[in-house]
Amino acid sequence: MENANSQLKAYLQLHFIVLIWGATAVLGKLISIPPLGVVLYRTLIAAGGIYLIILFKQINYKLPKEELIKILSTGILIALHWITFFLAARLSNISICLAGIATTSFWTSFIDPIVNKRPIKFYEPLLGVLSLVGIVLVFNASFDQFLGLSVAIASAILASLFTVINGRLIARQNHYTISMYEMLGAFGTTLMIIPLASWMSTERMVDYVSIQNWDWAFLLFLGVICTVFAYSLGVKLMKQLSAFSINLTINLEPVYGIIMALIIFKDDEHMGTGFYVGTSIIILSVLLYPLVRKLTKDRYMNPEVLQ
Repeated sequence: MENANSQLKAYLQLHFIVLIWGATAVLGKLISIPPLGVVLYRTLIAAGGIYLIILFKQINYKLPKEELIKILSTGILIALHWITFFLAARLSNISICLAGIATTSFWTSFIDPIVNKRPIKFYEPLLGVLSLVGIVLVFNASFDQFLGLSVAIASAILASLFTVINGRLIARQNHYTISMYEMLGAFGTTLMIIPLASWMSTERMVDYVSIQNWDWAFLLFLGVICTVFAYSLGVKLMKQLSAFSINLTINLEPVYGIIMALIIFKDDEHMGTGFYVGTSIIILSVLLYPLVRKLTKDRYMNPEVLQ
Protein backbone atom coordinates (compact mmCIF):
# COMPACT_ATOMS: atom_id res chain seq x y z
CA MET A 1 0.00 0.00 0.00
CA GLU A 2 2.84 2.36 0.92
CA ASN A 3 4.59 1.62 -2.39
CA ALA A 4 1.35 2.29 -4.32
CA ASN A 5 0.94 5.65 -2.55
CA SER A 6 4.55 6.49 -3.33
CA GLN A 7 4.01 5.72 -7.01
CA LEU A 8 0.82 7.81 -7.09
CA LYS A 9 2.64 10.72 -5.47
CA ALA A 10 5.44 10.41 -8.03
CA TYR A 11 2.97 10.45 -10.95
CA LEU A 12 1.21 13.52 -9.53
CA GLN A 13 4.56 15.27 -9.11
CA LEU A 14 5.48 14.36 -12.69
CA HIS A 15 2.26 15.85 -14.07
CA PHE A 16 2.88 18.93 -11.93
CA ILE A 17 6.30 19.61 -13.44
CA VAL A 18 5.00 18.92 -16.96
CA LEU A 19 2.27 21.49 -16.23
CA ILE A 20 5.02 23.92 -15.16
CA TRP A 21 6.93 23.29 -18.41
CA GLY A 22 3.71 23.86 -20.33
CA ALA A 23 3.59 27.36 -18.82
CA THR A 24 6.93 28.44 -20.35
CA ALA A 25 5.39 29.74 -23.59
CA VAL A 26 2.69 31.57 -21.61
CA LEU A 27 5.36 33.23 -19.45
CA GLY A 28 7.39 34.11 -22.54
CA LYS A 29 4.43 36.02 -23.94
CA LEU A 30 3.59 37.72 -20.63
CA ILE A 31 7.14 39.09 -20.21
CA SER A 32 7.44 42.48 -21.92
CA ILE A 33 11.12 42.34 -22.97
CA PRO A 34 12.13 40.76 -26.34
CA PRO A 35 12.79 36.98 -26.57
CA LEU A 36 16.57 37.54 -26.44
CA GLY A 37 16.20 39.32 -23.11
CA VAL A 38 13.97 36.53 -21.78
CA VAL A 39 16.58 33.90 -22.66
CA LEU A 40 19.42 36.05 -21.27
CA TYR A 41 17.82 36.33 -17.82
CA ARG A 42 16.47 32.77 -17.80
CA THR A 43 19.86 31.20 -18.51
CA LEU A 44 21.63 33.45 -15.99
CA ILE A 45 19.10 32.64 -13.24
CA ALA A 46 19.15 28.92 -14.10
CA ALA A 47 22.97 28.75 -14.13
CA GLY A 48 23.12 30.45 -10.73
CA GLY A 49 20.42 28.19 -9.27
CA ILE A 50 22.07 24.98 -10.51
CA TYR A 51 25.45 26.20 -9.23
CA LEU A 52 23.96 26.57 -5.74
CA ILE A 53 22.64 22.99 -5.95
CA ILE A 54 26.11 21.78 -7.00
CA LEU A 55 27.68 23.54 -4.02
CA PHE A 56 25.03 22.14 -1.65
CA LYS A 57 25.47 18.59 -2.96
CA GLN A 58 29.27 19.04 -3.09
CA ILE A 59 29.44 17.87 -6.71
CA ASN A 60 32.79 18.14 -8.47
CA TYR A 61 32.11 20.40 -11.46
CA LYS A 62 35.65 20.54 -12.84
CA LEU A 63 35.89 19.05 -16.33
CA PRO A 64 38.61 18.35 -18.91
CA LYS A 65 38.97 21.24 -21.36
CA GLU A 66 37.74 19.22 -24.35
CA GLU A 67 34.61 18.05 -22.52
CA LEU A 68 33.93 21.56 -21.22
CA ILE A 69 34.05 22.98 -24.75
CA LYS A 70 31.58 20.34 -25.98
CA ILE A 71 29.09 21.13 -23.20
CA LEU A 72 29.41 24.91 -23.58
CA SER A 73 28.90 24.48 -27.34
CA THR A 74 25.71 22.54 -26.69
CA GLY A 75 24.57 25.63 -24.79
CA ILE A 76 24.59 27.46 -28.15
CA LEU A 77 21.89 25.09 -29.43
CA ILE A 78 19.87 25.56 -26.23
CA ALA A 79 20.08 29.35 -26.57
CA LEU A 80 18.93 29.22 -30.19
CA HIS A 81 16.14 26.77 -29.26
CA TRP A 82 14.78 29.02 -26.50
CA ILE A 83 15.15 32.20 -28.59
CA THR A 84 13.17 30.69 -31.48
CA PHE A 85 10.69 29.14 -29.01
CA PHE A 86 9.78 32.48 -27.42
CA LEU A 87 9.99 34.27 -30.77
CA ALA A 88 7.45 31.85 -32.28
CA ALA A 89 4.99 32.63 -29.48
CA ARG A 90 5.37 36.37 -30.22
CA LEU A 91 5.14 36.02 -34.01
CA SER A 92 1.91 33.99 -33.88
CA ASN A 93 0.41 32.74 -30.64
CA ILE A 94 1.11 30.13 -27.97
CA SER A 95 -1.06 27.46 -29.58
CA ILE A 96 0.81 27.71 -32.89
CA CYS A 97 4.15 27.74 -31.05
CA LEU A 98 3.35 24.57 -29.07
CA ALA A 99 1.96 22.80 -32.16
CA GLY A 100 5.37 23.26 -33.77
CA ILE A 101 7.26 22.23 -30.62
CA ALA A 102 5.16 19.05 -30.46
CA THR A 103 7.12 17.79 -33.50
CA THR A 104 10.35 17.50 -31.44
CA SER A 105 10.04 13.72 -30.98
CA PHE A 106 9.43 13.34 -34.71
CA TRP A 107 12.69 15.13 -35.58
CA THR A 108 14.54 13.24 -32.82
CA SER A 109 13.47 9.91 -34.32
CA PHE A 110 15.50 10.76 -37.43
CA ILE A 111 18.35 12.81 -35.95
CA ASP A 112 19.16 10.19 -33.27
CA PRO A 113 19.92 7.38 -35.78
CA ILE A 114 22.14 9.74 -37.80
CA VAL A 115 24.14 11.00 -34.81
CA ASN A 116 24.40 7.63 -33.08
CA LYS A 117 24.91 5.74 -36.37
CA ARG A 118 22.12 3.24 -35.88
CA PRO A 119 19.51 2.05 -38.41
CA ILE A 120 16.12 3.77 -38.50
CA LYS A 121 13.41 1.55 -36.99
CA PHE A 122 10.57 0.49 -39.31
CA TYR A 123 7.92 2.40 -37.36
CA GLU A 124 9.78 5.72 -37.23
CA PRO A 125 9.02 6.83 -40.83
CA LEU A 126 5.41 5.63 -40.42
CA LEU A 127 4.89 7.79 -37.35
CA GLY A 128 6.80 10.53 -39.13
CA VAL A 129 4.25 10.50 -41.98
CA LEU A 130 1.41 10.68 -39.42
CA SER A 131 3.09 13.66 -37.78
CA LEU A 132 3.61 15.26 -41.20
CA VAL A 133 -0.13 14.97 -41.93
CA GLY A 134 -0.80 16.85 -38.69
CA ILE A 135 1.71 19.57 -39.64
CA VAL A 136 0.05 20.00 -43.07
CA LEU A 137 -3.38 20.35 -41.44
CA VAL A 138 -2.05 22.95 -39.00
CA PHE A 139 -0.44 24.89 -41.87
CA ASN A 140 -3.64 24.79 -43.92
CA ALA A 141 -5.75 25.88 -40.95
CA SER A 142 -3.49 28.80 -40.06
CA PHE A 143 -1.55 29.80 -43.17
CA ASP A 144 -1.51 33.41 -41.97
CA GLN A 145 0.56 32.11 -39.02
CA PHE A 146 3.08 30.51 -41.39
CA LEU A 147 6.13 32.39 -40.05
CA GLY A 148 5.35 31.63 -36.40
CA LEU A 149 4.83 27.93 -37.05
CA SER A 150 8.00 27.72 -39.18
CA VAL A 151 10.06 29.29 -36.38
CA ALA A 152 8.46 26.90 -33.86
CA ILE A 153 9.38 23.89 -36.03
CA ALA A 154 12.95 25.24 -36.31
CA SER A 155 12.95 25.44 -32.50
CA ALA A 156 11.78 21.82 -32.32
CA ILE A 157 14.64 20.71 -34.60
CA LEU A 158 17.14 22.54 -32.37
CA ALA A 159 15.59 20.87 -29.30
CA SER A 160 15.95 17.44 -30.88
CA LEU A 161 19.62 18.16 -31.70
CA PHE A 162 20.63 19.09 -28.16
CA THR A 163 18.49 16.26 -26.78
CA VAL A 164 20.47 13.69 -28.76
CA ILE A 165 23.77 15.35 -27.80
CA ASN A 166 22.77 15.38 -24.12
CA GLY A 167 21.97 11.69 -24.37
CA ARG A 168 25.66 11.12 -25.14
CA LEU A 169 26.99 13.62 -22.57
CA ILE A 170 24.89 12.29 -19.67
CA ALA A 171 26.65 8.93 -19.93
CA ARG A 172 29.95 10.59 -19.01
CA GLN A 173 29.13 13.53 -16.71
CA ASN A 174 26.84 14.52 -13.83
CA HIS A 175 23.55 16.00 -15.09
CA TYR A 176 23.82 19.08 -12.83
CA THR A 177 27.32 19.83 -14.10
CA ILE A 178 26.17 19.47 -17.70
CA SER A 179 23.15 21.70 -17.12
CA MET A 180 25.15 24.44 -15.39
CA TYR A 181 27.73 24.71 -18.17
CA GLU A 182 25.03 24.48 -20.84
CA MET A 183 23.18 27.37 -19.19
CA LEU A 184 26.43 29.37 -19.10
CA GLY A 185 27.02 28.57 -22.77
CA ALA A 186 23.46 29.64 -23.60
CA PHE A 187 23.86 32.83 -21.56
CA GLY A 188 27.13 33.72 -23.31
CA THR A 189 25.62 33.02 -26.74
CA THR A 190 22.60 35.23 -26.05
CA LEU A 191 24.83 37.98 -24.69
CA MET A 192 26.82 37.99 -27.96
CA ILE A 193 23.69 37.93 -30.16
CA ILE A 194 22.03 40.95 -28.51
CA PRO A 195 24.40 43.63 -29.95
CA LEU A 196 23.97 42.12 -33.44
CA ALA A 197 20.18 41.98 -33.04
CA SER A 198 20.15 45.58 -31.82
CA TRP A 199 22.20 46.69 -34.83
CA MET A 200 19.89 44.86 -37.26
CA SER A 201 16.61 46.10 -35.72
CA THR A 202 15.06 49.28 -34.39
CA GLU A 203 15.36 48.07 -30.78
CA ARG A 204 18.11 49.48 -28.58
CA MET A 205 20.36 47.22 -26.50
CA VAL A 206 18.74 48.58 -23.34
CA ASP A 207 15.34 47.30 -24.57
CA TYR A 208 16.57 43.72 -24.18
CA VAL A 209 17.42 44.11 -20.51
CA SER A 210 14.94 46.72 -19.22
CA ILE A 211 12.75 44.98 -16.65
CA GLN A 212 9.21 46.35 -16.28
CA ASN A 213 6.31 45.77 -13.92
CA TRP A 214 5.86 42.02 -13.31
CA ASP A 215 8.77 40.96 -15.52
CA TRP A 216 11.04 40.12 -12.57
CA ALA A 217 8.43 37.82 -11.04
CA PHE A 218 7.80 36.05 -14.36
CA LEU A 219 11.54 35.73 -15.08
CA LEU A 220 12.27 34.32 -11.62
CA PHE A 221 9.44 31.82 -12.04
CA LEU A 222 10.78 30.89 -15.48
CA GLY A 223 14.37 30.51 -14.28
CA VAL A 224 13.89 29.03 -10.80
CA ILE A 225 10.60 27.09 -11.01
CA CYS A 226 10.37 26.11 -14.69
CA THR A 227 14.06 25.35 -15.11
CA VAL A 228 15.93 24.61 -11.86
CA PHE A 229 13.09 23.21 -9.67
CA ALA A 230 11.23 21.28 -12.37
CA TYR A 231 14.44 19.82 -13.78
CA SER A 232 15.74 18.75 -10.34
CA LEU A 233 12.43 17.12 -9.45
CA GLY A 234 12.34 15.41 -12.84
CA VAL A 235 15.76 13.89 -12.19
CA LYS A 236 14.59 12.65 -8.78
CA LEU A 237 11.47 11.04 -10.29
CA MET A 238 13.67 9.04 -12.70
CA LYS A 239 14.57 6.88 -9.68
CA GLN A 240 10.88 6.04 -9.02
CA LEU A 241 9.28 5.92 -12.47
CA SER A 242 10.28 4.24 -15.70
CA ALA A 243 11.80 6.27 -18.52
CA PHE A 244 8.80 5.24 -20.64
CA SER A 245 6.20 6.69 -18.25
CA ILE A 246 8.23 9.89 -17.76
CA ASN A 247 8.63 10.56 -21.48
CA LEU A 248 5.03 9.65 -22.24
CA THR A 249 3.85 12.22 -19.69
CA ILE A 250 6.31 14.88 -20.88
CA ASN A 251 4.74 14.54 -24.33
CA LEU A 252 1.56 16.07 -22.83
CA GLU A 253 3.35 19.40 -22.32
CA PRO A 254 1.88 21.01 -25.49
CA VAL A 255 -1.62 19.95 -24.41
CA TYR A 256 -1.24 21.62 -21.01
CA GLY A 257 0.30 24.70 -22.60
CA ILE A 258 -2.48 25.17 -25.16
CA ILE A 259 -5.16 24.73 -22.46
CA MET A 260 -3.45 27.35 -20.25
CA ALA A 261 -3.11 29.73 -23.20
CA LEU A 262 -6.82 29.39 -24.01
CA ILE A 263 -7.72 30.14 -20.39
CA ILE A 264 -5.39 33.14 -20.02
CA PHE A 265 -5.49 34.76 -23.47
CA LYS A 266 -8.97 33.56 -24.51
CA ASP A 267 -9.95 34.80 -28.00
CA ASP A 268 -6.32 35.46 -29.03
CA GLU A 269 -5.66 31.72 -28.82
CA HIS A 270 -8.82 30.35 -30.47
CA MET A 271 -8.03 28.59 -33.75
CA GLY A 272 -10.06 26.80 -36.42
CA THR A 273 -11.11 23.15 -36.32
CA GLY A 274 -8.34 22.15 -38.73
CA PHE A 275 -5.70 23.45 -36.32
CA TYR A 276 -6.97 21.34 -33.41
CA VAL A 277 -7.36 18.24 -35.62
CA GLY A 278 -3.81 18.69 -36.93
CA THR A 279 -2.38 19.32 -33.46
CA SER A 280 -4.20 16.24 -32.13
CA ILE A 281 -2.64 14.12 -34.89
CA ILE A 282 0.84 15.47 -34.10
CA ILE A 283 0.39 14.73 -30.39
CA LEU A 284 -1.04 11.28 -31.23
CA SER A 285 2.08 10.44 -33.25
CA VAL A 286 4.22 11.65 -30.34
CA LEU A 287 2.32 9.49 -27.85
CA LEU A 288 2.39 6.44 -30.13
CA TYR A 289 6.17 6.64 -30.56
CA PRO A 290 7.18 5.50 -27.04
CA LEU A 291 4.25 3.08 -26.95
CA VAL A 292 5.40 1.30 -30.11
CA ARG A 293 8.98 1.22 -28.81
CA LYS A 294 7.71 -0.34 -25.61
CA LEU A 295 5.66 -2.97 -27.48
CA THR A 296 8.59 -3.87 -29.72
CA LYS A 297 10.82 -4.04 -26.62
CA ASP A 298 13.04 -1.36 -28.10
CA ARG A 299 15.23 0.91 -25.96
CA TYR A 300 13.43 4.21 -25.41
CA MET A 301 15.73 7.19 -25.27
CA ASN A 302 15.38 9.26 -22.11
CA PRO A 303 16.08 12.84 -23.25
CA GLU A 304 17.46 15.60 -21.09
CA VAL A 305 15.20 18.35 -22.41
CA LEU A 306 14.88 21.76 -20.77
CA GLN A 307 11.76 23.58 -21.88
